[in-house]
Amino acid sequence: MAKFGKRTRAAREAFAGKEDITVEAAVALIKSSASAKFDETVEIALNLGVDPRHADQMVRGVVSLPNGTGKTVRVAVFARGAKADEATAAGADIVGAEELMETIQSGKIEFDRCIATPDMMGIVGRLGKILGPRNLMPNPRVGTVTMDVKAAVEAAKGGEVQFKAEKAGVVHGGIGKVSFTEEQLTQNVRAFVDAVQKAKPTGAKGAYMQKVSLSSTMGPGVSVAVENAIEG
Repeated sequence: MAKFGKRTRAAREAFAGKEDITVEAAVALIKSSASAKFDETVEIALNLGVDPRHADQMVRGVVSLPNGTGKTVRVAVFARGAKADEATAAGADIVGAEELMETIQSGKIEFDRCIATPDMMGIVGRLGKILGPRNLMPNPRVGTVTMDVKAAVEAAKGGEVQFKAEKAGVVHGGIGKVSFTEEQLTQNVRAFVDAVQKAKPTGAKGAYMQKVSLSSTMGPGVSVAVENAIEG
């Protein structure tokens, strides 16, 4: 049997017997139980009744969290000329075209979000096998292929979170830091759940949102009552 440290045992005891609780109760429990020496990320996971292998059941979208993520997001932009200047002025960390493509092909990926103007997709398309698996491929559906690079960069820096269902139909993402107030985390949770609910695909059958769980980086997870997470 695995042996757990004192901190892990205390957290497990605090979570024991608690499931399908309200968002507010889950947030309070996670905040009170987090004891790492760094500001842990609060994460959400939603089990959905979809099979993303079918195009009409793919769940994908973007949500602007009302209180941000607490994370510094590094943004790369594929653009030329005036649009490159616009991206730089908006706060993009890396801006380029062919040279940026070559940097990425060499294995150097020093960004968390990738944005491109439409005319750059011929270049970006060559990076599909590298950026795709990392969920970094620019996509017009989530606003990362756009001529309005200023707005896209500012949104990425301001707490916008992209989400996409994995093979098992699970959507997950970071919705803040343990140092956030309970109210801030609760608001972010509800915004994330609402965005995923609105992204329900036409091919979804039966119960769409089956389970909602919250956890911190180093802590155990706790399930939230689906009805409470949706309705608030």
